[in-house]
Amino acid sequence: MRSLRQLIERQILKAQAEGKLEGLEGEGKPLPERPEESVVDPAMAAGYRIMAEAGALPEEFGLKKDLDAARADWRAATDEAEKKRLMARIADLEMRYNIARDARKKFMG
Repeated sequence: MRSLRQLIERQILKAQAEGKLEGLEGEGKPLPERPEESVVDPAMAAGYRIMAEAGALPEEFGLKKDLDAARADWRAATDEAEKKRLMARIADLEMRYNIARDARKKFMG
């Protein structure tokens, strides 16, 4: 592990010496806060971040966003028929979200 860390440090120093780390997006700015990454394996967090930056996210992320929006719509609804329709949508999204999350966890080991 120590030799890997030293190799990484040498590669960083080499890139700095060659000027490859200048003019990068976000240079001079603090790293963005990512509190959700503190509870995820660092390799998984990096993978999710790379996928997000490329516009490819696991299905569960989109479902979670849709689920949050459906819940907000349900809270704002005043018509009982509309609330009932939204509750059915929430139930469907929750089921699909849980299936997608469980499938990812099973796949990732």
